Amino acid sequence: MARTTITLPSELLENLKDIQGARSKTEAVLIAIKDEIRAKKLDNIKKMSGKQEFVRTAEEVRHEDHRLG
Repeated sequence: MARTTITLPSELLENLKDIQGARSKTEAVLIAIKDEIRAKKLDNIKKMSGKQEFVRTAEEVRHEDHRLG
């Protein structure tokens, strides 16, 4: 794990801690970072909507891949 020093407004950090129910400032920041990453990934998936067409069923794909049995 990397150790990083950052300066954040105390009030902002306390609000974040309270909103998330985090026990520590570190936990609050980690939760916020993970939530942001998850949100960005979800946005990227949503942007792909309608840009790919699946013409085979999951059953067809499953039976064609010999690794899956």
